[in-house]
Amino acid sequence: MMGMLSYEKNLSVRIWGYDANQLKEIEQAGENEKFLPGYKIPKAIVFEPDDSCIMQNADLVISAVPCQFMRGVWTRLKNYITAEVPIVSVAKGIENGTLLRPTQILNEILGNSNRFVALSGPTIADELVRKLPATACVASNNEALAKEVQQTFSLPYFRIYTNPDIVGVELAGAMKNVIAIAAGIIDGISAGDNAKAALLCRGLAEISRLGIAMGAKPETFAGLAGLGDLVTTCISPKGRNRSFGERIGRGQTTQEAQNATKSVIEGIATCKSVVVLAERYKIEMPITQAVYSIVFENKSVQQAILELMTRQLKAE
Repeated sequence: MMGMLSYEKNLSVRIWGYDANQLKEIEQAGENEKFLPGYKIPKAIVFEPDDSCIMQNADLVISAVPCQFMRGVWTRLKNYITAEVPIVSVAKGIENGTLLRPTQILNEILGNSNRFVALSGPTIADELVRKLPATACVASNNEALAKEVQQTFSLPYFRIYTNPDIVGVELAGAMKNVIAIAAGIIDGISAGDNAKAALLCRGLAEISRLGIAMGAKPETFAGLAGLGDLVTTCISPKGRNRSFGERIGRGQTTQEAQNATKSVIEGIATCKSVVVLAERYKIEMPITQAVYSIVFENKSVQQAILELMTRQLKAE
């Protein structure tokens, strides 16, 4: 995304990373060989390992730190960022323990909540790099800022919508990763398309129930950050959470399935937080609970599915 903004909109872009050695490797290779091999990074992009330099004269900051690591990274950087510069978060998760969304973590560390924007939606990275058509939405408590970010990120093949519901956008982006793990399990055991369709529908229903109880707007869950992102994450063979679930469905342990990838699987940690939130708000979330039981309590996939299918019958 940053490469596209640099190349196609002639914007000056600097990239910082918590690991200076890793940043140097990416700069020297001219590509991110670990996550996006084969896609060259525009030469105009500057790689900056120095904490004190990265945000000098910055007009906009993109926070792409995974949710469970945000607190540590932004505590480290907080003395180098001004109180006015807007921050766009692309993280999808809910912090374990605090149960905070990404922009809430930023606000707790940095303050000034009106400068935070959440960017979310169905955006598989390598498809964006290949300039395949995609959409996403930006949400903020600051409508004017959301519109500015919309203009900044919009490209001929990347259409951005605004959404005033930052609570719903962030919750939907986080919780769909848990359902994607379940979708992968269904793929791993070859349960079929009927089961996959049912999972997406009922998964969206329980995501919506909790989100609305927490103050989100119902329509958000039918939009890009809700249904859109859920569909992409549950069907794409490149989705980290779906692939993790598929490995479990094929018989791997949780640890083996995690060790098979270098990527952060946000849905694992998010599942912990969502189970706590569901209990707090007294919301029934059987699919999320089933994923939790499989991943953290060693329940067999077959038993978890049997329990889901034999729950008390009720109206949809």
